[in-house]
Amino acid sequence: MSREIILDTETTGLDPFSGHKIIEIGAIEMINKVLTGKKFHYYINPQRNVPNEAYRIHGIGSEFLKDKPLFKDIASEFTDFIMDSKLVIHNAPFDIGFLNNELSFINLENIKKERAIDTLILAKKMFPESRVNLDALCKRFKVDNSSRNLHGALKDAALLAEVYVELTGGRQRSFSMASSKSEKIQSEQSQNAIGNKLVIFPTKEERNKHKEFIKELLS
Repeated sequence: MSREIILDTETTGLDPFSGHKIIEIGAIEMINKVLTGKKFHYYINPQRNVPNEAYRIHGIGSEFLKDKPLFKDIASEFTDFIMDSKLVIHNAPFDIGFLNNELSFINLENIKKERAIDTLILAKKMFPESRVNLDALCKRFKVDNSSRNLHGALKDAALLAEVYVELTGGRQRSFSMASSKSEKIQSEQSQNAIGNKLVIFPTKEERNKHKEFIKELLS
């Protein structure tokens, strides 16, 4: 079983060492490239103001955050959720840098950079001459991001989950191959090798659940 956590954060700025803080964490669980429906999501009181330039990006203001929990209040729940799983992040050094800064303040173990699967790096290798931000990748892979008027950690994690499956060849390749096989083979989670890569075919039910989960997160 391959368990991965698709993760994103929103912050008050770009540099944790300049006093900027996390204000939202969104994480969703994926097993064998299929979303399970389990998620972790909190808005966090940064105990500082949210600059206008950051507010224009995510629309999360100081007034909204003043009654939200502190990072230390949700830290144990967060670490319990991610466990030792791989973390799928777009521009991983940014998010891990902020998370480790917060974890250090409360003397909790930092997240090792080796745990991250950086989709920004994957996309740059796959499309070296193209834009590879999340919006551009959604457009390339025909992932509906029409509700993304502003950034949001949970919404962006949901979009990234779809993009990640595409970047690793999972959905397009396995879905097209599965369509030529019987429903019985799909339901048994048939596994086939493509070159040296193992592809796990999602069932029709799993595909429907995946679509419904993404729709719920983006609504």
